[in-house]
Amino acid sequence: MEPSLKEWIVARALEEGFSKVGVCAPDAAPQTAGRLREWLGEKRHGQMGWMAEREQWRGSPPALWPEARSVIMLAESYAPEINPLAVLEQRDRAAVSVYAQGKDYHDLVKRRLKRLARWLIDEARRQGLTCEVKVFVDTAPVMEKPLAQAAGLGWQGKHTNLLGRDIGNWVFLGSIFTTLDLPKDEAEVSHCGSCTACLDICPTRAFPAPYQLDARRCISYLTIEHHGPVDEELRPLMGNRIYGCDDCLAICPWNKFAAQAREIGYSPRVGAPPLAELAMLDDAGFRQRFSGSPIKRIGRNRFVRNVLYAIGNSAEAGLAPVAAGLLSDEDATVADAARWAVARLV
Repeated sequence: MEPSLKEWIVARALEEGFSKVGVCAPDAAPQTAGRLREWLGEKRHGQMGWMAEREQWRGSPPALWPEARSVIMLAESYAPEINPLAVLEQRDRAAVSVYAQGKDYHDLVKRRLKRLARWLIDEARRQGLTCEVKVFVDTAPVMEKPLAQAAGLGWQGKHTNLLGRDIGNWVFLGSIFTTLDLPKDEAEVSHCGSCTACLDICPTRAFPAPYQLDARRCISYLTIEHHGPVDEELRPLMGNRIYGCDDCLAICPWNKFAAQAREIGYSPRVGAPPLAELAMLDDAGFRQRFSGSPIKRIGRNRFVRNVLYAIGNSAEAGLAPVAAGLLSDEDATVADAARWAVARLV
């Protein structure tokens, strides 16, 4: 018996390098709209105004594309080979999130999704079916994690990230919306149990309760999305994390089952560079150094702001002159961060 179209899709997706694939209906996570509305109402999205601007689409995938009948959800592993928390002890060096160590995942995942989507159109045509598709990776108004849980890939843990018993939580998510009416998978349920490791390790206490995140206290948000000065109360808690934070991901015990990363583009190339070296970057130097990296999206000023906070947290008096050299920076936020760092070190 020839495999069904869905079986072909799963096999092809795994060949492309995805770790897991599942299918759900566009309306398979009806609770999403209410939870999103509540989260926005509590202002926990901080300065991410785009979360509210397209709330209707985020909360209701059918509103995004009414013709869609199925959502193919895919997870791709970027699991690190070494413990990403070890660098936190090297206070004079920069801690960069695992996801940003290699090439920009948006480009890599979307390229793979587009290949799969083109194949799907051709295969459906071969079977006498008409097929339209839309491909999304993170930047579109799609709530990937609830859909991924509905498609059986895993569940949203107490740290609000997706994790699975067979893939861990080091995964990128992508989706293919299609007009094909494919068989749906069974939704996954939480297997976090009584574990609170991810909540307990958070440096800034960004989780008001299990399964809830206040982005305004999250280091990933503060270093990537937040513009302007960070509250002085939170700066010391950021340590040497200059781009993102992996604490809640790295501590999850389900990672012992994490799928190995297959994409060579995710191999570390940023590393843990000296803070003094990064603080000296001008705009051109920043762009050149982080070409092809997700880090480039925050720009030089926000990046150097983060580096200066890390310098202020380093307890390395020898870095005070580095910070002092930026006291007159043209960017007011950078200059403010430099003043704070110098005051902490002298």
